[in-house]
Amino acid sequence: MTVADVLLLALGIIAVGSGALVVTSDHLVRSGLHLVVSLGALAGLYLVLGAELIAWVQVLIYVGAVVVLLLFAVMLTRAPIGPSPDLDRPAWAAALVGGGVGLGLAALFADAYRWIHFPMPETGTAARMGEQIFGGWVLPFEVLSILLLAALVGAIVLSRPDLGARHDDPAETH
Repeated sequence: MTVADVLLLALGIIAVGSGALVVTSDHLVRSGLHLVVSLGALAGLYLVLGAELIAWVQVLIYVGAVVVLLLFAVMLTRAPIGPSPDLDRPAWAAALVGGGVGLGLAALFADAYRWIHFPMPETGTAARMGEQIFGGWVLPFEVLSILLLAALVGAIVLSRPDLGARHDDPAETH
């Protein structure tokens, strides 16, 4: 067993364990922070596997942008930060749903790729990867960024009742 194997095992346990805490925690902000740990461990897995660019994309986009956007949206909408009875679900239900989805995806991939032989891939370069990301995938990436921006603006508008209120309406005064 090499050092890389030990690191892969440790980071995998951290990613799966913190992922389980994301879906079983009854604190919304703690779930977001567990998601940061899980995505960070996934970036560490990418580093151990030698995919440095993907690791930094994982850190910058998912940990640095998506999770921060999620936490700011939670804080701007004044969602309850403490334990919430709405989030109190039994852990067995989360395990059942997660296991069912995992088995369904495994069966789907096994059936889809059963008879396809994949040759050894060519070594990737940052130029080829950038060509793929910013060539065929640039439109979905930009659409997603606009969608996330619209969600954040909507959360701000919904959390601030004074933004849409008219000042001459006596029903709106407190």
